[in-house]
Amino acid sequence: MRKRKKLPINKLYLITFLFFTANFCAKGQIPPGIYVDTVTHNGSKKIHQLKINNGYFIYNEYGIDPVNFVKTLGGFTQVEDTETNSVLIVDLEFNSEYEKDSVKRVSIPFKMLGENLQMNWFRKLTLKPVTSTAQELDGSFLFATRGPDTGQERRGEENSRKTLKFLMDDTFQWIAYDTDSFRFSGTGGGTYSAKDGIYKEKIAFFSRDDSRVGAELEFKYELKAGDWHHTGNNSKGEPMYEIWSQRLKASE
Repeated sequence: MRKRKKLPINKLYLITFLFFTANFCAKGQIPPGIYVDTVTHNGSKKIHQLKINNGYFIYNEYGIDPVNFVKTLGGFTQVEDTETNSVLIVDLEFNSEYEKDSVKRVSIPFKMLGENLQMNWFRKLTLKPVTSTAQELDGSFLFATRGPDTGQERRGEENSRKTLKFLMDDTFQWIAYDTDSFRFSGTGGGTYSAKDGIYKEKIAFFSRDDSRVGAELEFKYELKAGDWHHTGNNSKGEPMYEIWSQRLKASE
């Protein structure tokens, strides 16, 4: 009978450490970022996009060939682990299909496959992380008021009517909704850049008008005491001045 060779104690500690680290990373957490899966079905190509950061989750589905908006939903997250998998639970703030499905909470089994995120939801998705660069405006903002700032009343976290702007990993998205009635008013998103006081957007999806996809917009911006001052001309060519307040703790 062959005797098993004993591992040196330091190697045993290392293997044990790596085992528990690998299992901890594989379950219970999704690294912050933007994850995308492109799916072609019946000749239609669609993007499944997931954004997750600081306990907040946004999911988008939209067509790129042909161009069309499908749905968006998002809210605050928690994770429950079982012996077999992890489940991402999202208490929704908004759901573009609420009038159809009345869904306010979703539970999504998931696992990390290396850097890819696999989710078994309404369909099996394998989403890949999108590489990006950090920018000055990265973060979550709520629409506060029209500028200039002259002490007028602001819309804040306590107001059920919200317009959220979520900027992360070179992407932007705005969502207008009401947390009491769950009324969804619209959303739009795509890629953005913010440099030297110039903010640029390129629209990838827009729930109100698919014909706007591909449009590029340019504005001026300035950060003042945590507020984002956003100025320029709107889509109608009219002057606009918006003030957005930073949503420092999305989970509160």
